[in-house]
Amino acid sequence: MENRIQHLMNTMNQAQLSSAFITSKANIYYLTGYYTEPHERLVALYIDKEGKPLLILPEMEKKDAMDSGWSEAILAYDDQTEPFKKFKQYVAGSVPDNIGVESDHLTLTRYESIQSVFPRSKIQDCQPLLHQLRVIKDQSEYQLLKDAAALADFGVQKGIEAIEEGKSELEIIAHIEYALKREGVRDMSFSTLVLTGNKTSSPHGTPSQTKIKAGDFVLFDLGVVFEGYCSDITRTFGYKKMTEQQKEMYNVALKAQQTAIEAIEIGKPIGQLDQTARAVITEHGYGDYFTHRIGHGLGIDVHEYPSMNSENTLPLEEGMCFTIEPGIYVPNVGGVRIEDDIFMTKKGPELLTQFPKQLQIIGS
Repeated sequence: MENRIQHLMNTMNQAQLSSAFITSKANIYYLTGYYTEPHERLVALYIDKEGKPLLILPEMEKKDAMDSGWSEAILAYDDQTEPFKKFKQYVAGSVPDNIGVESDHLTLTRYESIQSVFPRSKIQDCQPLLHQLRVIKDQSEYQLLKDAAALADFGVQKGIEAIEEGKSELEIIAHIEYALKREGVRDMSFSTLVLTGNKTSSPHGTPSQTKIKAGDFVLFDLGVVFEGYCSDITRTFGYKKMTEQQKEMYNVALKAQQTAIEAIEIGKPIGQLDQTARAVITEHGYGDYFTHRIGHGLGIDVHEYPSMNSENTLPLEEGMCFTIEPGIYVPNVGGVRIEDDIFMTKKGPELLTQFPKQLQIIGS
């Protein structure tokens, strides 16, 4: 973690940023090794103009932070203390020229609180610097992402085992998450999706008591958090029977995904992957039904930098991790999405998720 903070400080110096006040739990975990869910309480990492890191957190979390390996300064506060008041006393006399914050995370209330501590300092966005730090994963991160992906594969298998006619989407989710809990998974990357029938035509549908019936698509979209790192997989199946249109939709989505994965190489602009998959889907007449980007970055956050959209000119680099997940969503018919987690190696893409993707009709 010391290397990561030093790397951030070097990047800050290059950007002429004299200090930073970091509040997102993902960036705090990345830089300190301390993973926590702060809820409404303030947890922050302050790096001053001398490059000294300070972890600000509730008194009740101090021991946990130290047990996680944090050995630098800690400013702890209790629930009767206003943390920014205590922080102002701590930094008295030290006024940075500017202070970096995460613009996509910091609330207006906390922005005003920071401004009250440093009224003469310019507050500016340091989110791009943090994006650049986290976009390239090291070997330890690679292994955690790979382990998280294996657990996602396991979750899909447990979902298939739970499929029965008349069973509800929520019942299947309960079966998946119970099995994962038994494997030691504490948190899911996001709310598990199991969608059936016409509901699969909504990319982000809401699971309910809707029951599976013959002829339905069944879509699983799930992921786990393993030691702070996320996975994300989607698989779609038929139940007992499929129409020719359903089979065509599935095979087109699979071809689009495979073509995009085959196109992955170091140095290629990210947007070309989206364009490649989209061209396949459009060629087969389903272009209007592919309504989202090809994927997203993956790491401590399940959706993180970079966005894998068609306009992104950022070149692919060794160490990046992202998803490839084309989809086809036809109202009153259903939807298909196939998603894998990809890690960029010097030799090309490695698929971290391994669950089979050939067309499967469950219970046939």
